[in-house]
Amino acid sequence: MATYYSEEHEWVTVEGDTATIGITQHAADQLGDIVFVEQKEAGDDFEKGDEIGVIESVKAASEIYAPVDGEVIEANEVLADNPGAMNESPEGDAWIYKIKLSDASQLDDLMDLDGYKALIG
Repeated sequence: MATYYSEEHEWVTVEGDTATIGITQHAADQLGDIVFVEQKEAGDDFEKGDEIGVIESVKAASEIYAPVDGEVIEANEVLADNPGAMNESPEGDAWIYKIKLSDASQLDDLMDLDGYKALIG
């Protein structure tokens, strides 16, 4: 299982052709208390760079951008009832989507953990 990171502070964990997407702890810390998460539905297709949801916190609203092309297999329903879970476990139980990857070569454009740590300083 490999994990990749985007410049938009998302993580992508890949197993086979299925990827799980969420936001990093750094992003959750920057957003503050998360009060609402808008998500796409299973079956929705998207391309890398598309807006695929919105996270609203007491401070700001922040778009979620697709780090790769794919199709939503599952949206994490926990976030509808408990958006604050993203503050508690953004890189664990509070994932946003499970997707079917369309083009695994796009993962090469993402960073590894060391690259992401360098980005956030």
